[in-house]
Amino acid sequence: MTLIRSISGIRGTIGGKSGEGLTPIDTIKYTAAFCVFISEKSGKSAPHIVLGRDARISGPALTHLVKSTLQFMGADVTDIGLTTTPTLEMAVTALKADGGIILTASHNPKEWNALKLLNEKGEFISAADGARVLAIAEEESFEFASIEKMGKCETREDLLDHHIQKILALQLVDVEAIARRNFRVAVDAVNSSGGIAIPKLLKALGVTEIYCLHCEPSGQFAHNPEPLPQHLSEISSFIRSHSMDLGIVVDPDVDRLALVCEDGNMFGEEYTLVAVADYVLRHQGGPTVSNLSSTRALKLITEKAGYTYQAAAVGEVNVVEKMKEIGAVIGGEGNGGVIYPTLHYGRDALVGIALFLSHLAHTGLKASELRNTYPNFFISKNKIDLKPGIDIQPIIEEMTRRYKHLPHTLIDGLKIEFEDEWVHLRPSNTEPIIRVYAESTTEEKAKALASRVVNEIYALME
Repeated sequence: MTLIRSISGIRGTIGGKSGEGLTPIDTIKYTAAFCVFISEKSGKSAPHIVLGRDARISGPALTHLVKSTLQFMGADVTDIGLTTTPTLEMAVTALKADGGIILTASHNPKEWNALKLLNEKGEFISAADGARVLAIAEEESFEFASIEKMGKCETREDLLDHHIQKILALQLVDVEAIARRNFRVAVDAVNSSGGIAIPKLLKALGVTEIYCLHCEPSGQFAHNPEPLPQHLSEISSFIRSHSMDLGIVVDPDVDRLALVCEDGNMFGEEYTLVAVADYVLRHQGGPTVSNLSSTRALKLITEKAGYTYQAAAVGEVNVVEKMKEIGAVIGGEGNGGVIYPTLHYGRDALVGIALFLSHLAHTGLKASELRNTYPNFFISKNKIDLKPGIDIQPIIEEMTRRYKHLPHTLIDGLKIEFEDEWVHLRPSNTEPIIRVYAESTTEEKAKALASRVVNEIYALME
């Protein structure tokens, strides 16, 4: 059993002892603490909080716990039910709420769930705000409301429509161009909320031939829910055998977007943001941002277009902060997370799909041909499981000492820049692991660099 408390929210496996998993007791405690925080920030004794969930098996029961706790804390709740993370983010501002909670563990397997916490802007709370929530929970400094002050609850089922209409209204989303291309699109929504949201969006964009794989939102994930190439062999084969133009794959809460070309090959999660940014930069120039673990291809296409690129620490909240700081027109993370601030400051697979299809329609190219227009880099993504009690900081310090003669940054773990490649090692915010990512000009070079660093870390851990 695992329970991880971080600025990314409260994430854990369902069941076990209190404090060792995402149990009912832990759920109530952290929900109550978040409600206290929102009350403090809004100055309201009865704040308004929007609640939603992905299709995980534990979602309905967890929703009842969180909703009841919020009401017992005196908060008014709008429950939008089965939804996507970006839809809930937009719902917070649409309803002028004081905060939001989305129940999802993103790409983690079905035994996991989480409380992801949003502020009044529909954005993930900052590190400082997250620390305040954790402190309130640790102190258990909260009181439940009397019967006269219990909160009210309403349900809404129209917020996905609101989200889609806002996307259709974007100047860079060209519905007519998309419809003219008569795209044949396959969708793998891993049996979560994307199974409802993505086909509905595609129909609104004028796509008439939509083929759904695993679009029943049962929470029984048909394969590992992280949209990586090794998990997508089924949709790849389907695309080849059925002459599809594109495959669309999302994670359970629909904030990550992976694309599959018409030949069954992966467009590359790293290149989702690159392609969308290319399209945006052609029509709406300005700076771009991605995190330190993302491909350098974004930097190259940004500078080629005549604009500046900056890197942020890993984590949506960090990318958003940097985007606001420099006025970025597009940004995100190399795991397929597209953030288009003209719509909202949040990773959003739906707007990513709309912008990508507009780009593909305008170019007249096949997906594989579009992919070949971008610089070709390869990232080797690795992880090292951490045993309980291991302190990662001395390892970071020793690795920094060993590579101090090379350009490096310590804003998020350690990233070392070589002449034509880089390696980034950092502790995960969501799992008890060290992530080791390396990028180079060939797959073999990236794997070799990552393997060398992983072996060094194992030696230091021993």
